[in-house]
Amino acid sequence: MRHRVYGKHLGRTKNERASLFKNLIGSLILHGSIQTTEAKSKAIKALTDKIINQAKGKNTKRLVEQFLTQRSIEEKLLQEVVPGLSGRNSGYTSIIKLGPRLGDGAMMVRMSLLMEEPKQEKKASKKKEVKTI
Repeated sequence: MRHRVYGKHLGRTKNERASLFKNLIGSLILHGSIQTTEAKSKAIKALTDKIINQAKGKNTKRLVEQFLTQRSIEEKLLQEVVPGLSGRNSGYTSIIKLGPRLGDGAMMVRMSLLMEEPKQEKKASKKKEVKTI
């Protein structure tokens, strides 16, 4: 029975799981998308949303430093990712199924951040000229 058991353990101890989640989230922020198993992506989806929400608010640097340990990942999150996700309140990631892995049949997915591309100005459309006689 799974009474009062929270989250996926993924066959790892608490420290191993925490390290795995930090590395997966760091790679997702650094590269924009990662390819991993479905179980791992579902496990880090909520945690990723929580970290991005913390980075949007006040005292961002202190809160982000508690989880992400590499300075380059922190800077990329605060300077590039958060401004790109400013139009969203939640749902910062998407998961696309790729199919089973050949070795063990685990379902592989591509997890990516839903970054908004900068809006490009539309080209001025030329109006049709009407000839008058």
